Amino acid sequence: MEFIMIQPLKLCPSILSADFSRLGEDVVRLERAGADMIHIDVMDGGFVPNITVGPPVIKSLRKLTALPFDVHLMIERPERHLAAFADAGADILTVHAESCTHLSRTLAGIRSLGMTPSVALNPHTPVEFVQWVLGDVGMLLVMTVNPGFGGQMFIGAMYDKIRAVRAMAESAGLPLDIEVDGGACAENIGRIVQAGANVIVAGSAVFRAADMGAELESYRVEARAASASGT
Repeated sequence: MEFIMIQPLKLCPSILSADFSRLGEDVVRLERAGADMIHIDVMDGGFVPNITVGPPVIKSLRKLTALPFDVHLMIERPERHLAAFADAGADILTVHAESCTHLSRTLAGIRSLGMTPSVALNPHTPVEFVQWVLGDVGMLLVMTVNPGFGGQMFIGAMYDKIRAVRAMAESAGLPLDIEVDGGACAENIGRIVQAGANVIVAGSAVFRAADMGAELESYRVEARAASASGT
């Protein structure tokens, strides 16, 4: 089953692949290139092997752009840090179903702080893990690589998982954003969109491109064509 994209396409480049010595400049470059949002991966070295940035860096970047910050917490016990990320300027805050003992309580806490709650699923986690919190979120994130490092290849089995998540949301009558994170590029964005995703995180492909704007526009062209064809 393929889906015609109803929710607007949002391109959300990840700064995990940016030059961290010029992080502010790269955020400004992404805005000028036509990004819709900025994806910020927060890793603690526990839930995933890598360690990245925290609230102080996000707060510094917040001064440089009005684009929404899509902050993805790949950390243990994220409920301890919600207020800090709200204060730093996060607009969307994603927590992993695997890291939250009381997921609905954590999502309610995110919303109470003025952020859009979102929940992520690792590749091996069944979609049923989020069935009972669909009404508590504005977005669902399907990890299409194993989290922790940029530059990985898209896991092919995740197309079916994206379809299952979109079907679950539609069955519940909820026009949720469905985000994919990992391995997205111009060559596969058509299949990703047809599977039901509308928020696309891309990192290394964008930062490797000679022209960021042209790279992002190629995603839009491919996504529009795939959505129009419906096949």
